[in-house]
Amino acid sequence: MSSPKGLIDRRPHLDVAHILTDLTPPPHFRGASFDTYVPGDPTQEAALAALRSFAGRVDAPRSTRRGLFRRSSAPAGRAGVYLDGGFGVGKTHLLASLWKSVEGPKTYGTFVEYTNLVGLLGFRRAVEVLKANRLVCIDEFELDDPGDTVLMSTLLGELVDAGVYLAATSNTLPEKLGEGRFAAEDFLREIQGLSAHFDVLRIDGEDYRHRGAPQAPEPCTDEQVRDAVERTEGATFDHFTDLIRFLPEVHPSQYGALVDGIPLVGLQEVRSLNDQAQALRLVVLVDRLYDRDVPVVASGVPLDALFSTQLLTSGYRKKYYRAISRIVALARQGRERIT
Repeated sequence: MSSPKGLIDRRPHLDVAHILTDLTPPPHFRGASFDTYVPGDPTQEAALAALRSFAGRVDAPRSTRRGLFRRSSAPAGRAGVYLDGGFGVGKTHLLASLWKSVEGPKTYGTFVEYTNLVGLLGFRRAVEVLKANRLVCIDEFELDDPGDTVLMSTLLGELVDAGVYLAATSNTLPEKLGEGRFAAEDFLREIQGLSAHFDVLRIDGEDYRHRGAPQAPEPCTDEQVRDAVERTEGATFDHFTDLIRFLPEVHPSQYGALVDGIPLVGLQEVRSLNDQAQALRLVVLVDRLYDRDVPVVASGVPLDALFSTQLLTSGYRKKYYRAISRIVALARQGRERIT
């Protein structure tokens, strides 16, 4: 049998048209709906009810008449909702459910996907494309890059002026839960003049990905990884060090295309990362694997030790905690492929 190919053997090509048509909920959440969301906390029940109401406002008919001095038909009530909570409490499920429950035109993407879109189209063209929507959903709003935050704040301001409804999520760090809504405060501060347009919905609860389960499954042996890959047609097999060296060759906006259609990812000799640039690229890859429900089988260190203590206390720690939560969930799926 020939050796399985790796992610490092793939060379994705992505154009602007593909990016625009791909601004929909990822496959992992395309079956999500308000009816399939199972609240595990009173704040989750309240958020579900609030988003149902918000969806009704988005779908309500709006007057298209414009007075002499009116630039647009602004949304009735507040134009945006912000879902504030920790990891795995169902914010993305609710955001995808909102997107699915309203009539279009509409777009759904992560913060990174929107900043990539602006980079590809230029700011003015991106505004023109997005303001044709009735609803724009932004998952994983990131506040750790001042330039990107200002860019998105300006973009959202133009969309509100054009009458577009907005919905966004972000994460409160685990150590900040119960100490005040730091993520919400940061979000409202960074979007500056837009804060008055957003209702903040607090969502508490434990990470659903780890309810009643250990933090991470035991690592596989190298032999188990290779066997699982060889028994799964189309699976990839990479040495972790080779993959980390390869990722800079692909723009992060193409990581989704990089993993499209792969049924299983095998990684050999995973190690803890301490280099921030390497770790941030891996975070994007993990997000795209999770979006597409791609199981992972891996040898080496346990996947909850993927990032060093130094990284987990850095300014990007929210990204790293989210990535750990997600790759551990994928590793549990991968464990089912081990015989």
